[in-house]
Amino acid sequence: MSSQAADIRTDNIGRAIVLTLITIGVFGIQDALSKILVQTYSPFQITMMRYWGFAAFALVLVMRQAPLRQAFSSKVPVLQTLRGVLLMADIWFFALALRTVPLGELQAITVVYPLLVTLFAIPILGEKVGVFRFVAVGVGFAGALVIVRPGGLPLDWGVAFALASATLYSIYIVITRKVSQHDSAATSMVYTASVGLVLSGAVGIFFWQPMEWGDFLMVVAIMVTTCAGHGVMVYALSMAPASVVQPFNYFSLPWAILLSAVVFGHWIDPISLIGATIIVGAGLVVMARERVKRGPVVREELTPGHE
Repeated sequence: MSSQAADIRTDNIGRAIVLTLITIGVFGIQDALSKILVQTYSPFQITMMRYWGFAAFALVLVMRQAPLRQAFSSKVPVLQTLRGVLLMADIWFFALALRTVPLGELQAITVVYPLLVTLFAIPILGEKVGVFRFVAVGVGFAGALVIVRPGGLPLDWGVAFALASATLYSIYIVITRKVSQHDSAATSMVYTASVGLVLSGAVGIFFWQPMEWGDFLMVVAIMVTTCAGHGVMVYALSMAPASVVQPFNYFSLPWAILLSAVVFGHWIDPISLIGATIIVGAGLVVMARERVKRGPVVREELTPGHE
């Protein structure tokens, strides 16, 4: 009987991994569509419209679990609001970076966020980081320097926006861990959706410009697939712990490189690819080490993140 249960569990994990890869594939296509759109429209307008899809999904999901008034009841409302602000700023910076930084290089830079999470967890959560993880973090940052080396990716505002995006997202993740000690995932999700919805609308409305029908349909496709993608991810996480599927999020890097080549005709240069590989390797080492030290990762609520 226990053997049969184990077989079912293994089968579920396999399905969860496949669904995670599908979700990442969908989100990568969204980034490619967004990159096309921000060449013509303000990143703030596109971000606002893209966020509507996530907010609609998140609020509907929360309402199925508990009344919104109950979900808004937080023991740490200031931190929850700060999380929403950080995530919204992260998405703005990512959209700004999309204008000039190729998809492959952009994804390579932003995947440093697990390394930054390790560093920010020290002052914010009081975590202790051993020499092993510190070395892995240092190696990962060295990989990032390889990408922005002289003769590599030009050091411009796009790179600065990408680094800001990764930094803000990592702080957001650390604070999410902190508030999870006080509030439910539903409360965290409703704050993420509501704060982002207000902020994206308050800023995006000032950058609004009429859209061509073809462009508008692309935005609609992004919004619909955002809801579908997060729904698939929720299903995946119901079949396997987040700590199991999390490493497969790095599939976003080769997928972004491929999309950049196929859609925009840009191939990442071999040396930058080596730097990206170093970052991914260091990130996987840090994840594995944290899993050993802390045990299974507590499930965190979904975000419309790109990382």
